[in-house]
Amino acid sequence: MPHDSTAPEPVPLTLSMPAAPRAGLTDGLVRPLSEAPAAPVLDAGASDVQVAEFLVVAAHSVGGFVARTDSGERAVAVVAATVAALCGEDIRRALTHPDLEFLRGLAPAAVEALREVLLAIESETPDGVAKALEVLQTPSPPATGR
Repeated sequence: MPHDSTAPEPVPLTLSMPAAPRAGLTDGLVRPLSEAPAAPVLDAGASDVQVAEFLVVAAHSVGGFVARTDSGERAVAVVAATVAALCGEDIRRALTHPDLEFLRGLAPAAVEALREVLLAIESETPDGVAKALEVLQTPSPPATGR
């Protein structure tokens, strides 16, 4: 069999930067009050009916919204209700009974969709609100003890 002395054809490769880590459900979500947010503002202290009406519109609008609250419990409720609005679920039920396990298990695409709608939670007490939102973080797997 004769030896082929021609050079092999180059193999095209696509080189790219590694993808940036995706934002988690609550990573960087809470911030201090801003003077003029660049998006509509939801007063999370409004009645459940008013919050639900706002979220029905916000979930299907371009540009997202900013929620304002000093209550960690209400911040969790707004996250749950926003997810419910995006999924076509019962928004008012999500406000009063957030499904924490469901929220912790959201797929990355669902988290991304949430973060495109709920841009931030602004608060005069951002540390307290951020601490309350920790219930939404996926727990780390237990150590194996080796």
